[in-house]
This record gives sequence, C-alpha cells and structure tokens, in this order.
Amino acid sequence: MKNLLSIAVLFLFFTTLSIAQDKVAETEFKVFGNCNMCKNRIEKTLKIKEVKLAKWDKKSKVLKVAYLKDEITIDSLKHRIAEVGHDTDKFKAADSVYVKLPNCCLYRDSENTH
Repeated sequence: MKNLLSIAVLFLFFTTLSIAQDKVAETEFKVFGNCNMCKNRIEKTLKIKEVKLAKWDKKSKVLKVAYLKDEITIDSLKHRIAEVGHDTDKFKAADSVYVKLPNCCLYRDSENTH
C-alpha cells in the first residue's frame, strides 16, 4: 500500500511538472543599455511572478526571458522595460525617463560600455 501511494504521489508530481513546463515560453529580444547598472535595472524590472528567468547580456544587448505565456505577453514585458528607461526592439523609453538614467547608462548617443 505504501509503494502504491508513493507511485501515485510521484505520478502527480511529474504530471504537474509537465503541465507547468507547457505554460512556460522562452524568448529573446534586444534591450539597449551599457553597463552592469543597466543589467541590474533591466533584470530587476522583470522580477515578477509571471517571469521565471530574465538574463540580459550587455555585450550582445539580448535579453533572454522564460515567462508564463498564459499570464503575460511579450509586449507587456517590453513595455515594462521601456518604462524604466531602456529601449527595446518594439518600444522606446520616454525621453523624460531616459535622461534620468545615470550617465554611464545613456546608450542612445554613446557606445560607452564598462
């Protein structure tokens, strides 16, 4: 009886895991920035329950995201990033937000990276 219960619990666990994985989608897109402060800001912006992973590479300017596709859209992720001052391939940050970034983060007119 104990073995049967263990098998049932394992079955439920792996079934739930499989269903959860089907709801997670992965994507990548350009996000403009220069430095580690940009990286922290971009990744912190996506620390929400609908996002399972967000990693930005400052060299390639590519953000890789794993997110719950039934709960949030790619456009809404891009919009969140633009709201904190970083242009994406679809949304441009408002100039009023962009100019408030630290000087090292101002990427539009500079190739400055560090």
